[in-house]
Amino acid sequence: MCKRLFAILLLISSPVLAAQEANHAIHEELRGVLSGIQDAVNAQDYGSIAPYFHENLSITTINQEVISTRAEIEPYFDKWFGEGGYLKTLRMSLDADDLTEFYADTTFGIVRGSGEEDYVLSDSRSFPMKTRWTATVIKDTDGKWRILTLHIGTDFLDNPILAVAENSTKYFAMAGGAAGLVLGLLIMFLWGRSRKAA
Repeated sequence: MCKRLFAILLLISSPVLAAQEANHAIHEELRGVLSGIQDAVNAQDYGSIAPYFHENLSITTINQEVISTRAEIEPYFDKWFGEGGYLKTLRMSLDADDLTEFYADTTFGIVRGSGEEDYVLSDSRSFPMKTRWTATVIKDTDGKWRILTLHIGTDFLDNPILAVAENSTKYFAMAGGAAGLVLGLLIMFLWGRSRKAA
């Protein structure tokens, strides 16, 4: 009974919410762009990402590489992920902070948001990363909305990969110190024996 009531309330409220949201159809299309990219990355279907971007795109990736053509998108992912890549998989969840802000008679807009990106290394270690992104979207010549520019960044002070690197540095420093101590004791021991022999 509760499920039926919830479904009825949802059907009643949906047209009301759509009426309250200016440019509702455009926002829905843009939500589809965001979820389409997210789903393609999570499915490792990198070849289907390019159509969501404008022909004159500019992307700054999380590792600060720059992609400036559609043809560069799939090779970028193939280089980093999957068989022969540096990393095994990437799973992401993207959310916009708010509705897209439109300009120039609703022909382009700016939107920003956050992401949860889980990077899995070839040795199966997992590194969850929090990201921030900003995108410029534009109504293309065929009437579809696409991403013109995209910039992705992360807080390098809250970076699990950096933390592992720091811990590795500490580990090697401690290991080096221990090795130096053992070597010093060994030299002292041999020196002591040579004096006794003399």
